[in-house]
Amino acid sequence: MAHSKKHATLHANHERWLISYADFITLLFAFFVVMFASAQTDKSKSKQVSDSVREALENGGMTATIKQFLGGAVSQKGKAHEKVGAVKSSVPGEVELLPSQRLLSQELQEEIKSGKIQVRLEPRGLVVSLLQAAFFSSGGDTLDPARFSSIAKVAAVLHDLPNPVRLEGHTDSVPIHTPRFRNNWELSAARSITMLDVLSSKFEIPAERFAVAGYADTAPVASNDTEQGRARNRRVDIVVLNRLMTPDSDPKTGTAKGD
Repeated sequence: MAHSKKHATLHANHERWLISYADFITLLFAFFVVMFASAQTDKSKSKQVSDSVREALENGGMTATIKQFLGGAVSQKGKAHEKVGAVKSSVPGEVELLPSQRLLSQELQEEIKSGKIQVRLEPRGLVVSLLQAAFFSSGGDTLDPARFSSIAKVAAVLHDLPNPVRLEGHTDSVPIHTPRFRNNWELSAARSITMLDVLSSKFEIPAERFAVAGYADTAPVASNDTEQGRARNRRVDIVVLNRLMTPDSDPKTGTAKGD
């Protein structure tokens, strides 16, 4: 009788390793799931994988220790991404331009509503278009001093951004020939230079941040077949370049010239 009791006890102890082994395998599985999720660049997909596995293991009776491990690891993964994102956003070349667009759109509400200024985001960066009819004399490069208050709002945003800025002069397709300007190329370049002088001297933005270009009528934003379209094409664009662009990027495509 004593021998039978001892045999039963030994038999019970002999199978207990299966419980620990099962927990170990489950923990190992959870570990590899976390490793897989960590390797995914798509946050939403990695979260879906982690959530699906967590739900399956919980429904299967996963122990509290394993749940804490899986949940904690995913949580740390999220914190790590947030930290990396914070570091990236602090790099000057990676400044996000969307908040600047929103700020300018708010500050320049009156000018935008009256058709004097347009603000938009393009692949190359943030573009502020100053329409000629509101800022420059017809056929000339003289900037209306009454518009300095509007330019001051743009300059305030430029002061807070480290990005390079390109000043682009554009005209319509109507040829010009005056004692001062032989053609639209000279006129468009002269207006860009005037804007450079104002931003650097009056608003004290370092001149080395700027590049100046004149495109004449080669980069229209509207049809030159109508007066309304020609009026939109006569403009100076202040382009705050994003981190992927260079000062010599093509205004039509946003890519570097020669690519």
